[in-house]
Amino acid sequence: MALRSIDPQETSIPVTDAAKAQDALAPDIPASAPRGKPPAERWPVILETSGWQDYALLDMGHGRKLERYGKITLVRPEPQAMGAPRLSEARWEAADAVFTGDVEEEGPGRWRFSRDLPETWPMSYDGVKYLGRFMSFRHVGVFPEQVAHWDWITGVIRREKRPLKVLNLFGYTGLASLLPALAGAEVTHIDASKKAIGWARENQSLSGLDHLPIRWICEDATKFVQREVRRGSTYDGIILDPPKYGRGPKGEVWDLYTSLPGMLADLEKLLAPDARFMILTAYAIRSSFIATHELMAEALGKRGGLLESGELVIREQRQGAARSRALSTSLFSRWSAA
Repeated sequence: MALRSIDPQETSIPVTDAAKAQDALAPDIPASAPRGKPPAERWPVILETSGWQDYALLDMGHGRKLERYGKITLVRPEPQAMGAPRLSEARWEAADAVFTGDVEEEGPGRWRFSRDLPETWPMSYDGVKYLGRFMSFRHVGVFPEQVAHWDWITGVIRREKRPLKVLNLFGYTGLASLLPALAGAEVTHIDASKKAIGWARENQSLSGLDHLPIRWICEDATKFVQREVRRGSTYDGIILDPPKYGRGPKGEVWDLYTSLPGMLADLEKLLAPDARFMILTAYAIRSSFIATHELMAEALGKRGGLLESGELVIREQRQGAARSRALSTSLFSRWSAA
């Protein structure tokens, strides 16, 4: 697995009074940005992975992508794959599973299989084993572009001389909880889905890591954060990977555009005075990374450190002498204390 960061020039981007006032009347949006020493800012930062033993982007084009997860090859819709495929049609037709249905990232559909496949199949990354599973919303339980964040976070944790307390919100199948815990962190994992929590705990057991200090909590993320603020809890690192839309266990509504600003304001209160990082990733939204960057800049306006924003990218597997193409998957903003 190769990971590369394109290091841009450092910029200084002021927070304007107009930005502070925008949508001030919305219930989940803070009325004004905090004042104090702002973090240094850097953008655009492009973080990319070329895959590892259990993942490869094999080809892409005409609105689709051909991938390998473990020993299983998949074809899924990919609106950003606007060029032409390079591999033969026969290679695409030989895929083990094809997702058909809504072209939206979270749209429903169904899988068509070319052979009998197991309900789950094992894969691994950096000492953590996890199960793949075919979901009705095209996902299989892992977002490979997140490797860039996993490696960075575990590096921060291993360099510290104390166990860091890490909060993982919208934690899904738990890889961003298991890898930090294996590196030495004490992790609190939050997800509103009982099935996702169960899947994450399956991955923990499959890895033989039941001894790790992880709290698995099925709860609405917004309610959990608000309660932690009232309790005066703090964390050394925060990871959040929210959906565009979602519902909590009791029907609580999450809308990224209106819910995220208020959550970031609360999360700043949960960062310990000597906290090390906070990472936000956003998928399937019609916004630039500049939007998430500005939200993070407002929420962390007194924190100093460094705020970086850009895109997570997967580099396709090289095919002969042809140039290896890149596929953008998501936006991110990452604050670090140093």
